Amino acid sequence: MLHQLTGKNGLRLLLNTALLAALGVPALAMAHSIAEGDASFVIGADGPAIIPFIYLGAKHMVSGFDHLLFLAGVIFFLYRPIDVVKYVTLFAVGHSITLILGVLADIRINAHLVDAIIGLSIVYKALENMGAFNNLGRFRPDTRLAVFAFGLFHGFGLASSLQELELSPEGLLTNLISFNIGVELGQLFALGFMLLAFSVWRSYSSFEKHAFLANTIIMTGGFLAIAYQLTSWYLQSA
Repeated sequence: MLHQLTGKNGLRLLLNTALLAALGVPALAMAHSIAEGDASFVIGADGPAIIPFIYLGAKHMVSGFDHLLFLAGVIFFLYRPIDVVKYVTLFAVGHSITLILGVLADIRINAHLVDAIIGLSIVYKALENMGAFNNLGRFRPDTRLAVFAFGLFHGFGLASSLQELELSPEGLLTNLISFNIGVELGQLFALGFMLLAFSVWRSYSSFEKHAFLANTIIMTGGFLAIAYQLTSWYLQSA
């Protein structure tokens, strides 16, 4: 499929999209940060605040470009609705578990390392879509297990953004569940747009023609996020 990247048009498209990916690194790297105004609200919340936390969760997900890139990779070649539901559910269950338990049990993992692993999840899914694991035979990774396992790390990423704030113990569980519900609603909202976009794109021959290139771009975003997070971790600890 490498021939799809040759020629002037392919080269131009690759350069343009690589530039866009590079410009998007700060957004990818800071995807888990809570805006200053929202952070002030979370810190000041004393007791259950269901609707506001649902809003915060939804906003956090739709602005979490690393989560969205991974999700795009997961559904890229899923044509049947039942398969979309199965894989998205595995991802949702995974990040829901670690989001809630991570905060309640105060499980703290270096945020840069977690985000680097999330970047790795993007790279993994793009490589799988590009057929990189097709010849591994019985050693080929189980996609379902991988999506669930990476979902756990995505949940720790979500939890780390909340752990940076001083959350009140009053109504904490209610607010965490509300935040998680918001995350799932935001994911469904983003998923709807992705499925619509893929549905339209698949009706054109360009989908098969440029699928390899599209996943190369997704993979590039993952590598850039990994590099940014590891560099930030090194500079922070130096």
